[in-house]
Amino acid sequence: MKFNVIFIAILIIFSCANKSKKTEIVIKTSKEEVVSNNNVENFDLEIYDYSGFEKFLNKKDDKVYVINFWATWCAPCVKELPHFEKLNESYKNKNVEVILVSLDFPHLYEKKLKPFIKEKQLKSKVIALDDADMNSWIPKVDKSWSGSIPATIVYKKNNRKFFEQSFTYEELEKEITPFLK
Repeated sequence: MKFNVIFIAILIIFSCANKSKKTEIVIKTSKEEVVSNNNVENFDLEIYDYSGFEKFLNKKDDKVYVINFWATWCAPCVKELPHFEKLNESYKNKNVEVILVSLDFPHLYEKKLKPFIKEKQLKSKVIALDDADMNSWIPKVDKSWSGSIPATIVYKKNNRKFFEQSFTYEELEKEITPFLK
């Protein structure tokens, strides 16, 4: 009996050690892929932790800001992106700025996010929010936010509205109209 327990313990130790080596190989391969993709996607992505990002939530100029939280892996987010792009194009001369805040995972910026931005030809400002302490910054964005996406803030100075939903273009226009007056 003691022999069987010792034998099983040795097997577990060696199998864990082998998994660690496999993980290292995968990580090295991923880093090599990022380097090779870096040449293809030749633009800088603005990346912020919450303290750096917070300035986008508190601008006091005369612009109307539409800040959309999204990710490439979120189907409803991707579906509504064209509406934000259209809003950005239609209202850019009316003092409206659309900011698309990607919540994609940092290890996917080069492999997934940047190619997505390029493929979809996003013209709105796209930034990445890389702050793992979501429990502390989500309520700072809005106390009612559960953390699910898509989520959008529309604000001008101290007047703001928060939405935890998907939008059509018509719904977006309806929500920004009061801010334009």
